[in-house]
Amino acid sequence: MDHSGHGMNMDLPPFTLERGLQFSPDAFFLIGCLLALGLYGYGVLRLRGRGDAWPVGRTVFFFVGVLSIALVMCTKLNDYGMVMFSVHMVQHMVISMLSPILVLLGAPVTLALRALPVAGRGRTGPRELLLKLLHSRYMRVITHPVFTIPMFIASLYALYFTPLFDFLMESKTGHIAMMVHFLAVGLVFFWPIMGVDPGPHRPGYVMRMLELFAGMPFHAFFGIALMMATTPMVDTYEHPPASLGIDALSDQSAAGGIAWAFSEIPSVLVLIALVFQWYRSEQRAARRSDRAEERNGDRELQAYNAYLASLQARGR
Repeated sequence: MDHSGHGMNMDLPPFTLERGLQFSPDAFFLIGCLLALGLYGYGVLRLRGRGDAWPVGRTVFFFVGVLSIALVMCTKLNDYGMVMFSVHMVQHMVISMLSPILVLLGAPVTLALRALPVAGRGRTGPRELLLKLLHSRYMRVITHPVFTIPMFIASLYALYFTPLFDFLMESKTGHIAMMVHFLAVGLVFFWPIMGVDPGPHRPGYVMRMLELFAGMPFHAFFGIALMMATTPMVDTYEHPPASLGIDALSDQSAAGGIAWAFSEIPSVLVLIALVFQWYRSEQRAARRSDRAEERNGDRELQAYNAYLASLQARGR
């Protein structure tokens, strides 16, 4: 089985962070990231051009999220990820658990719905197609926890503990498909939990927290399984190039440690975002309640004044 990393020269020098962060673009992800940033920026400018506000925080979250994808897919990290399990695991964790959270906090769907023009009566434009997709049965299925949680777990166990991972790593197309899958699974898992965008499945805040914590223990167990294994778990990383000066088992153990740590970090980020969203939601509800009470109070005052006026008129 040839695991030569898409046919490129795998005689890489020992890994250092400085080497890992050198620019080495994957054309598919480079074009995808530039397109995402360009479209988002265009949407924000379109809103601003007609005098509508768009939160700066959302723009920052989205841009950082897309740049985090570029960081792991358009640098030497991607080259080292082909021959080092630990570096691959950094890529996997960032693109499936960190990038989706940041991108979702940027509310790209909401931006698209506000920026896209409304088609004329009886016509279907991009905005109408997007709304149709959001309300489709397909979206209801893929954002439901009965689908998202098993998919999130299967992306670890069914991929790494079967021959599927080695098969995908044999070709550039397979590797890209796997990374796109990680990103997509992260997006559909976190979207109903803490996404700002409207979606077909949006439970209460307590249920969202339960959904979040339902998948995380499996993530931790996966990391522990890699750390405790006494033999290499995947063929791809069984014989690392001598030029790297690494041992396959210790590198696998490091990969397990990274997977385990990443089950904690995003959980904390999502929990903070959820608590903040919950607080904001309660504040809005309280303001609505206050306004309703004020209106009721005004009506009661008017009724009382009218009653006094009628008594006065009767007295006359």
